[in-house]
Amino acid sequence: MKNFLKQASVLCIIIFAIVLYSCNKSNTSNEILIGEYASLTGSEATFGQSEHNGLVLAVEEINSKGGVLGKQIKLITEDNQGKPSETQTVVQKLINRDKVVAIIGEVASSRSKAGAPICQAAKIPMITPASTNPEVTSIGDYIFRVCFIDPFQANVMSKFALNSMKVKKVALLIDQKNAYSTGLADNFKKVFLESGGEIVEEQKYSAGDKDFKAQLTAIKAKNPESVFIPGYYTDVNLISIQAREIGLNCTLFGSDGWESEKLTEGKAKDALEGSFFSTHVSADDPSPVIQNFIKKYQQKYNSKPDAMAFLAYDAGMILFDAIKKANSVEGEKIKNELAKVKDYPGVTGIITINEQRNAVKPAVVMEIKNGNFVYKETIAP
Repeated sequence: MKNFLKQASVLCIIIFAIVLYSCNKSNTSNEILIGEYASLTGSEATFGQSEHNGLVLAVEEINSKGGVLGKQIKLITEDNQGKPSETQTVVQKLINRDKVVAIIGEVASSRSKAGAPICQAAKIPMITPASTNPEVTSIGDYIFRVCFIDPFQANVMSKFALNSMKVKKVALLIDQKNAYSTGLADNFKKVFLESGGEIVEEQKYSAGDKDFKAQLTAIKAKNPESVFIPGYYTDVNLISIQAREIGLNCTLFGSDGWESEKLTEGKAKDALEGSFFSTHVSADDPSPVIQNFIKKYQQKYNSKPDAMAFLAYDAGMILFDAIKKANSVEGEKIKNELAKVKDYPGVTGIITINEQRNAVKPAVVMEIKNGNFVYKETIAP
């Protein structure tokens, strides 16, 4: 009797497992699984949260229109906590456990460089919304981006410094362990020097530092007309406050890593008054495409979108369009369609993917006024 009950129990477990598997298989047969990895927590969490919000809008919009290939898009999101090491873990999960057909992420170049080799090896297409370091897409032919790259951004800010700010003596303050910051600084320095500018001082820091006064004092001693800081908003907030505290009162300017509502929190609101940074899109643009996106974003999240939200939305919509054109969820076919993207009407502008799998598109420069980001000018490729 005991053996019979034991066998019956085992049989019930097997039947339950088969039923559960069948249900799961049925549930996913009408879905296309897309992975996302983002820094939902950590030092640059606003970037990851904005990326996720923008991507969710894209998913909801495409699903409301019937999805892709007659199936709904299911987004599976992993938090990498802002760490390259955690990035490798979560990307492997998305590919090996969740069986996603494509991946979107990350905003930060250092973390995209950690995730991209895994996607390339697995032949899973990856689109980064905002990683601007050129090395990201050079990892392989399955890696794409919908943003401009640092050589262009550096050229934009070099020309802006010389032509619009009218400065020739510039100091650099660089996050020495960050691929985004060092790459952008190197490209800026090259273009600025070739264009007749002078780098009077170069200082370095590490992300997360709290005291920058030694570096800022060294910079002040060289009497620059302006300081270029290609870093992230968390550090720039403190840097700007400490710069003013030691009497370094020249104009500060930087890059798209500045764009966060937290940049001007506290005393930084006054410290950054009149500063400039480059980014991907301006909310001041009257374009109906941009204003419609802002309206949808505000209705859902009760806040204004930043560039990361715009870019993630574009990354999602371009990916869904590529899957549709490929008429397949096979990685190679999706990859081939992504490589063909030309004159795509995105919310961040007209996007064309070039042979290096980078987006060719304009940049905008914003000025900080009373804690707000105000459109200054647009620079075409």
